[in-house]
Amino acid sequence: MASFEQLINAFTTLVVTIDPPGLAPIFLGLTHGMNNQQRRATAVRGTIIAFLILTLFAVAGEGILKTMGISIGAFRIAGGLLLFAISFEMIFNRREARKQKDTETAVTVDHVHNLAAFPIALPLIAGPGAISATILLAGSFPSTFNRVGLIAVIAFCIALVFLSLSIASSIDRFLGNSGRAILTRLLGVLLAALSVQFVIDGLKLVMAG
Repeated sequence: MASFEQLINAFTTLVVTIDPPGLAPIFLGLTHGMNNQQRRATAVRGTIIAFLILTLFAVAGEGILKTMGISIGAFRIAGGLLLFAISFEMIFNRREARKQKDTETAVTVDHVHNLAAFPIALPLIAGPGAISATILLAGSFPSTFNRVGLIAVIAFCIALVFLSLSIASSIDRFLGNSGRAILTRLLGVLLAALSVQFVIDGLKLVMAG
């Protein structure tokens, strides 16, 4: 059975990587002109799709890596570096601007027909960072029973995302520009520390193998 420490580490990594409060203002921008019912339906579809994507990588991600001949140690190092890059963007407040640019491009290309799937579910919620973190964490939950614990953590994180999207306008008003900047930087520092730990664990696996 997965330890409490493993579950807390998984939750912290995923919730910081996904950044539910940071998605709120972007979600508001993407759903501009929708009524509350339409926004809620979009949030429901988007979070369900994101949950399915992350669950797929939690269950089969390691198998995909093995098929491609990539060791879990190498992926931990690469994933840790990717998460560190994301934390760098968060600390220096570059991530939100990049996400806004990505979503503007996505909306133009997709014409809002599949807004919940793209770009809300992918890449905003289940983005490269969240997918990498999920595969990395899956290595710490080797058995099927333990993997159920990881899926439960993913479900809880996605539930927080849904809550954030549901009350997006309230969160945006409460935090304001200064509050969002402070929260994002604090979460970025925490993610930087977690990403360094992933790199260290990956180096240990590579050296041991």
